[in-house]
Amino acid sequence: MALEIERRFLVHGDGWRPQVRWSRPLRQGYLTRDAAGVTVRVRLGEDTAIDQARLTIKAAAAGIARHEFEYPIPATDGEALLSLAAHRLGKTRYGLDLPGGDWVLDVFEPPNAPLVLAEVELERADQPLVVPPWCALEVTGRLELSNASLSITPLSQWPEDERRAVLAAMGLRAPATGPADCSS
Repeated sequence: MALEIERRFLVHGDGWRPQVRWSRPLRQGYLTRDAAGVTVRVRLGEDTAIDQARLTIKAAAAGIARHEFEYPIPATDGEALLSLAAHRLGKTRYGLDLPGGDWVLDVFEPPNAPLVLAEVELERADQPLVVPPWCALEVTGRLELSNASLSITPLSQWPEDERRAVLAAMGLRAPATGPADCSS
């Protein structure tokens, strides 16, 4: 059984940019999400070298681990499934050259902009990790910041006080009304 062991962090600033190895735009949609946390996701853009999309099924496991089953599917099937998904999001994913695990960073498009999250996949939940200084706040386990949740309730639709708290942790400020201000 496949397990994903992952820690997630809000990102402050752009100190991560020197560690970028690659980047690619991703589009993803959620075909289902139930109360127990099982999601079925389709993602396009994962592998630009081949004409494929990915279908992923995730379910809760223990602690920070989740069951994850991922299958390549033809890009045309991925496009068709994405069109059926009621909830979608877009982001640019950056692969980072950092020790301690498989690091990626996601820069979200509107309506989740200016959200930036870093993730590191680990081999073990208790694996030691040196967290880069630009990781502002660990958000592992915060369901409202999962991609599935953000596709349903994007950051721009959060209650103002909750949105302000996330942006403040990232070193950003939000105006009293309207979209977030990306200046710092």
